[in-house]
Amino acid sequence: MYPQMPFTENLPKIDLHGETRETADFLVQEFIRDCDKQGLKKVIIIHGIGTGILKKQVQETLKKNKSVEKFYVDFFNVGCTIVELK
Repeated sequence: MYPQMPFTENLPKIDLHGETRETADFLVQEFIRDCDKQGLKKVIIIHGIGTGILKKQVQETLKKNKSVEKFYVDFFNVGCTIVELK
């Protein structure tokens, strides 16, 4: 498990480790859609550090999603992105 800020440990998460860019794009879209339908306001996407390919894909996907208010890399764990939904 990754060290996280205390207030994030109970947030919904999706872990994209080992996924391709295309699969990550699909999974993030589905995850955001499902969380938005449930009325959730903050979620976490775990993309890992690695070469940065998944992180870049996640950011591209989130920029296009109209349900996303803002997103930012977790200060305590740069392998995670915190997403705030509208």
